[in-house]
Amino acid sequence: MLFGTDGIRGVAGRYPLDRVTVRRIGAALVRALPAQREPHRVLIGRDTRESGVWMEAELSRGIVGQGARVSTVGIVPTPAVAYLTRAERFDAGIVISASHNPFEDNGIKMFSGAGEKFSEAIERQIEHIIADTSWTTPDGGDDEAAGQRFVDDYLRHLDAVLDVPPSSSSRAAGSLRQQLARLTIAVDCANGATTPVAPRLFDALGLRAVYIGNQPDGRNINLDCGSTHPEQLVALVRSSGAALGVAFDGDGDRAIFVDHTGRVVDGDAILFICARQLKAEGRLRGDAIVATVMSNIGLELALAQLGISMARCAVGDKYVMEEMAARGLSLGGEQSGHIIFSDYLSTGDGLCTALNVLRTVAATGRTLADLAGDLRTYPQVLVNLRVREKVDLRTIPAVASVVERVEQRLVGGGRLLVRYSGTEPLLRVMIEGQDQNDIRVWATEIIDAAREHLG
Repeated sequence: MLFGTDGIRGVAGRYPLDRVTVRRIGAALVRALPAQREPHRVLIGRDTRESGVWMEAELSRGIVGQGARVSTVGIVPTPAVAYLTRAERFDAGIVISASHNPFEDNGIKMFSGAGEKFSEAIERQIEHIIADTSWTTPDGGDDEAAGQRFVDDYLRHLDAVLDVPPSSSSRAAGSLRQQLARLTIAVDCANGATTPVAPRLFDALGLRAVYIGNQPDGRNINLDCGSTHPEQLVALVRSSGAALGVAFDGDGDRAIFVDHTGRVVDGDAILFICARQLKAEGRLRGDAIVATVMSNIGLELALAQLGISMARCAVGDKYVMEEMAARGLSLGGEQSGHIIFSDYLSTGDGLCTALNVLRTVAATGRTLADLAGDLRTYPQVLVNLRVREKVDLRTIPAVASVVERVEQRLVGGGRLLVRYSGTEPLLRVMIEGQDQNDIRVWATEIIDAAREHLG
């Protein structure tokens, strides 16, 4: 299979991201599109990785070679492509990015004309077309630049987050914006896709912002910065006296926060804060949210006290969105910082998440530290093991027995999750319980048992 939980990903220049296969992927996408309108129109955006330039060119050649038209929008966040694909009525959108991975990696994410990630059925269809050797990939012509207007449209779309619905009990929109203009925030762009757009967005709101991770060179994306490395942001928040800090990942679809004390505020806390605010405004459809199996049990318990239920799904924001759509819900997300506000977009958007958090801070008059402090979480340990292959652990008695013993210890007082990463060769062991030391020892027992057979 080429597609993982977040598109096609690998080392740039190696299969399946070698030049020939990348061109064939572009062609296969067009061949898989329904013949409702021709020529098909495809939008492409990318992050700051140096390999993104030639990958964009190869995708374009494959797409144009099949008779479709390509518009490129340059360096923009993943959610910008998702939004613009729908808003500008493209037949498909493509993002060239490997999200939080190092620069050597890259990836291809695809969106339907509705701005939604393709279903697994369509991904399998594209894989089948690529594998079919009976057709060749003609070398198409050039693409066309989409122009700055598309980025402007995306920024206007984000600005609408601050509009207050008539039935809302929040402060008036003008007051919200005045409150925001008094804030200083720290921003880490991860040397990635938010670098050219975040300053435009925050400057337009009158926010005083200080930046790190905003000097991309093609190779420093996510390097000791961004949502997976918030240490520099913590230091910046403390040194600048910022009200809060926000760190995006390489492609801008997730955000992690830091409060004014320097404490990291993860996606679980953001889900809690935003769910409570949306419910207060009468905008939390179904009085429920969607989270993944990785979200802390403390989130589920805290929401229940507010009359908000929480459904769980598999890890991956596309699974979150599928569950939200099935239940007709307006909010869902992941502990890692992928948060989906379906009233605005059907994929995670770090900038949209940042605006919703800022909006809540302004509307309530409370600090992020105060808002997040209302969530009490269980101690959690997450340990990873790099594996040679992803074998069903139930078929390895030595590992299965250790997992069973740990589950018995946690009955009534915690939670165990053992799963493989969908994008990397990793076994992930997550345990929640009442004692940090105990759960760390138990996680190590599972990892040690698995290492003998898989590591």
